[in-house]
Amino acid sequence: MYRVAYSGGTFDLMHEGHLELLEHCKNIADYVVIALNTDDFVKRFKGRPPVMGFEQRRRLLESCKFVDEVIPNYGGEDSTLPILDVNPDVIVIGMDWLEKDYCKQMSFTPKWLSDHNISLCYVPRTTGMSTTRLKKEVYDYVSDTLLR
Repeated sequence: MYRVAYSGGTFDLMHEGHLELLEHCKNIADYVVIALNTDDFVKRFKGRPPVMGFEQRRRLLESCKFVDEVIPNYGGEDSTLPILDVNPDVIVIGMDWLEKDYCKQMSFTPKWLSDHNISLCYVPRTTGMSTTRLKKEVYDYVSDTLLR
């Protein structure tokens, strides 16, 4: 049975945690599609633009052996639009979303997922690395070594 996995995000400053998520996607599906947040959406959602622009982030994801296709998250806050176009069997997200309302964030409900025969898979984060942590480590490094 041919399975399609969908995941989305900003993927700013690629790191081991991103690779962990992408590898999990490839382990559970034959084809992996990543919906990459646009720069405008990231600025609206996070209040600041990503460090790396959309094209840089897209090229890095496309070069990853765990990713088969990268599409822009053209739905912005309404993720149902790109999800329906991809028609995945499973949406793969990090375990950090377990305590948050992922469905609400993406503008769908568990019933909507069920109606479209889409499973939701939470991936454990074993590395502990995140873009926020990476930015803090870079800031601390610059502060401690270069600004003294």
